[in-house]
Amino acid sequence: MPEWLNWVELAREFITILVVVDPIGSLPVFYFATARVPRHLHVKFAVRAVLIATIVLLLFLVAGQLLLESLGLRFGSFQVAGGIILFLFAMTMIFGEAKSDREIKEAERDYLSGAVFPLAMPSIASPGAMLAIVVLTDNHETPIAEQAATGVLLVFVMAITLVLLLLAAKLKPLLGNTGANVVSRVMGIVLATIAVDAVLGGLQDLGLLELLPPGS
Repeated sequence: MPEWLNWVELAREFITILVVVDPIGSLPVFYFATARVPRHLHVKFAVRAVLIATIVLLLFLVAGQLLLESLGLRFGSFQVAGGIILFLFAMTMIFGEAKSDREIKEAERDYLSGAVFPLAMPSIASPGAMLAIVVLTDNHETPIAEQAATGVLLVFVMAITLVLLLLAAKLKPLLGNTGANVVSRVMGIVLATIAVDAVLGGLQDLGLLELLPPGS
């Protein structure tokens, strides 16, 4: 068995990627984003969103660390910025539509525009997922073969995400608009909590805040 092929480590990385991508958490975002999209385009919508998110995360796997280091950016700053973006989007999920008339008209002209935002980013390829990919594939510590294995795990998680989104399109009639709205708002609250936690974690990484351990 190759030295880098550590099944325990691979399992840990798989769980990490699965948690940060959160395929189940993307379901209410899918319902929200496809509210005005014709039913026959839902499959294409899901495929486009997952494909874009996969490309973005793979790019971060290959060059994310180089990009951040070349710009002199710290992980903490990236995490704070991503948390703020997630929080703003969570507010739209909790309180309903917050788009201007112009944005709505643009969405109506291109039904698939919502596949990029908010579904592909920041729901699937969230700042937390981007950061996790960069950390898991640290160029200074992780061999190329192990980075490739992480990439395979990432693609597998994205395949799981796609399957769930395709099933979501069929399950939506069972939930109805009321059920979808309830799920969307509850997940909006969860997403807002995750966003706040990301900001706090980023501030701690930057040395601007000292957090007590959970439960203390």
